[in-house]
Amino acid sequence: MITLSNIEKVYQTKSIETVALQNVNLKVPAGEFLSIMGPSGCGKSTLLNIMGLLDVPSKGVVEINGQPIQSYKDKELAHIRNEKIGFVFQSYHLVNDLSVLDNVELPLLYRNGVSGTERTSRAKAALEKVGLSARTKHYPSQLSGGQRQRVAIARALIGQPEIILADEPTGNLDSVMGEEIMHLLLNLNSQDGTTIVMVTHDENMAMKTERLVRFFDGQQVSDTVLYGNFQKV
Repeated sequence: MITLSNIEKVYQTKSIETVALQNVNLKVPAGEFLSIMGPSGCGKSTLLNIMGLLDVPSKGVVEINGQPIQSYKDKELAHIRNEKIGFVFQSYHLVNDLSVLDNVELPLLYRNGVSGTERTSRAKAALEKVGLSARTKHYPSQLSGGQRQRVAIARALIGQPEIILADEPTGNLDSVMGEEIMHLLLNLNSQDGTTIVMVTHDENMAMKTERLVRFFDGQQVSDTVLYGNFQKV
């Protein structure tokens, strides 16, 4: 599904060079639930942005479904992001002036051939999947943190992506809400076969996934299969 080969990411200014990622080689098979851990500043979010085609590596090759994407133009990358990848962020990134339903519909506004009726129908179905059918007319400010994260997941799901990239999806939540969001992600992986890559600081959440990759100072330092702990729902 996702293959990273010899990935390096360097940020340069006039006075300093910062190596964010170095010699990263990682394969994420279709249907896997992979967690990525490491201290702040170790390159986890940079890695996720490269996987999600939001950033490009300084060196190396990124492949999606076996296709190298380094020669793709911005429009082609945007099409892949819209069709194949769903994003879930720690800070939700909801539009406060839009209702829950309108927030979830947003990704389909950029997809040709999807009518308003279909957008609404698919948004309602996505909200039902995350248990928020009764909140379609509410606004983000009227929701709890856990509910806002559920809206963000519904928005990621509406495009029926093959891959969900989640950056600290439980980081702003208490333990109870965090467990609920994690249960939802596990359910999406096991029942729908969605490939999920999750960045987290929470060892407990990471240990619920299928595989754990650790990073330190921009380098991959371990890759551990956790089949014994993996909680299929």
